[in-house]
Amino acid sequence: MKANEFYPDYTNVLQVVQNRKPRRLPLYEHHIDLSFIAKTLNTDITIQGNKPHDLREYYKKIINFWKNMTYDAFDYEASICDIFPSHGAIFGGKSGPIQTRDDFEKYPFSDIPKLFWETYTPHLEAVRAVLPAGMKVYGGCGYGIFEASEDLVGYESLCTMQYLVPDLFADLYKKIGDLYITLWSRMVDRYSDIFVFFRMGDDLGYKTSTLLAPEIIRTHILPQHKRIIDLVHKADKRFLLHSCGKIFDVMEDILTLGIDAKHSHEDQIAPFKKWIELYSQRIGLFGGVDVNVLCLFSYDEIYKKVLNDTAEFRRMAKGYGLGSGNSIAGYVPTEGFMAMIDAAKEIRRREKSE
Repeated sequence: MKANEFYPDYTNVLQVVQNRKPRRLPLYEHHIDLSFIAKTLNTDITIQGNKPHDLREYYKKIINFWKNMTYDAFDYEASICDIFPSHGAIFGGKSGPIQTRDDFEKYPFSDIPKLFWETYTPHLEAVRAVLPAGMKVYGGCGYGIFEASEDLVGYESLCTMQYLVPDLFADLYKKIGDLYITLWSRMVDRYSDIFVFFRMGDDLGYKTSTLLAPEIIRTHILPQHKRIIDLVHKADKRFLLHSCGKIFDVMEDILTLGIDAKHSHEDQIAPFKKWIELYSQRIGLFGGVDVNVLCLFSYDEIYKKVLNDTAEFRRMAKGYGLGSGNSIAGYVPTEGFMAMIDAAKEIRRREKSE
């Protein structure tokens, strides 16, 4: 074993979602954009061809980046919304394909599972084929229940539909829940071996409040979350919820669903310490470094801040993993990201020598 070589061990992130102190501080990111990886490596990262070998080579590059940055696991999500017919309303600027009861009845929900698995099975098999020893994946089926409704209807239209056509609004979430159970059931059955835990991202809030009224979220969205969480737990796997925004008004309801861990925070909404103080006795928590810090602070400032903050977070929380409060987008400076990585390495070195 080389003295400075990193050997991944996915059980470190598993211990966080079990709300236990991990043997070694793990790094966690919701996602690292391909554009950021390409920028950092100064190389193009694209799929060169359409053969299984081409996919394997593509994922080798991505996974090796995560491993070289000393992550014990990395993210992979088979994005549901990306294969929706007439996809795109979630990005804003247009309405989704379902605006009326007639649209809803005609929408090809029954075609989506076949399209989903034709699209993503080759990718999942490629990931399985190239996983390094000690590494696993977290993720599963990408996009959440609310996000699917945003894509199928559009946020503005959802806000009016809940009042003008409440029966359609309710039926939409039940149909999305049924679709998600179909997709998640097969994902869990076929690929539990490569996933250390499963995760759903569903951004329910923004800087000042939830995106829909808390009671609407409790009535229509969280029951569908519960179905997926129960499915994952029945398979003896753990579940993490990633949700951006100020969602404190529904956090107790979310905890009641049985989530094992939570990710996403912004200092502008609340310091990470608040999440620890409120919830760390019940669930594991990932994050701690606001993305704005990674973008705007110098290397030395980030390095020192991560060292100091992480020491405090480790004292306060049982299950804690270090990472950004959201994800590493292409615009994040490499210097800021590397300051966080280097600080994590130093923290591990100090803890190992104690």
